Amino acid sequence: MAVRQAMQYVLIVLLALFCLVPFAWMVLSAVDAQAGPTVQSPEFTLDNFVRFFTKADTPRLLANSLLISVSATALNLACGIFGAYALSRIRFRGRKTFMFSILLIRVIPPPATIVALYLMMVKMSLDNSYLGLILVEAAAALPVTLWLLKGAIDAIPFELEEAAWMDGSTRFGAIRKIVFPLVGPGLGAAALIAFMAVWGDFLTPLVLLQSPDLYPLSIGLFRAFTAFNQVDWGVLAASAVIYMTPPAILYGFLRRYLFRASIGSAVKG
Repeated sequence: MAVRQAMQYVLIVLLALFCLVPFAWMVLSAVDAQAGPTVQSPEFTLDNFVRFFTKADTPRLLANSLLISVSATALNLACGIFGAYALSRIRFRGRKTFMFSILLIRVIPPPATIVALYLMMVKMSLDNSYLGLILVEAAAALPVTLWLLKGAIDAIPFELEEAAWMDGSTRFGAIRKIVFPLVGPGLGAAALIAFMAVWGDFLTPLVLLQSPDLYPLSIGLFRAFTAFNQVDWGVLAASAVIYMTPPAILYGFLRRYLFRASIGSAVKG
């Protein structure tokens, strides 16, 4: 028994090291004046971050990522909250089938549909544009948002809205006064999930965008790495640190909503 337990601990430590080594290289290389492709003791400097923000293209890549991710998340939530309300409150034939059909979209691997999606964007003259990419990203994250927010709205007693109607509120007024405040945890969780999905997406902007001026930071990191003979390892590592900072900050603000949403779903279930 002792030998088995020791082997389990060794396996856990090895897996942890396997996961931590890339992060260690990223953090150490970001502050290393002599950064290279291997983990090494750094010669401390912040010049890599200074060069990230002073180079001609890297600040634009970060700004593009923020614009695309924030806009797509906002559009996703705006469509998701009203769509989830309709699915939760309105009874119609085939509602359950429709819900599972929406979720089925997430089962299909994105590479299987990316060519058809690109051709559709070309037909609508939305390729190589912020608008086209934002619409696609918002729609791609919508199934999860609908399911998450529908569960949150289901947990809100319908009698509260009926009481608001009796007080003279319109249906939209009741939604604004009753549903929106109470659905906050689910909305925060949906915002976090949608933002991280858009922020981390690589394939969709790679296919839909052709202009380097529109590229997000994810493609900028890829292009910097593929230029192997010209890799600036320090700036590349600093870019990776900056790239993971917005989702980490957003998670810090919204984690309590994610926890409340998970607890609410568990209690409801």
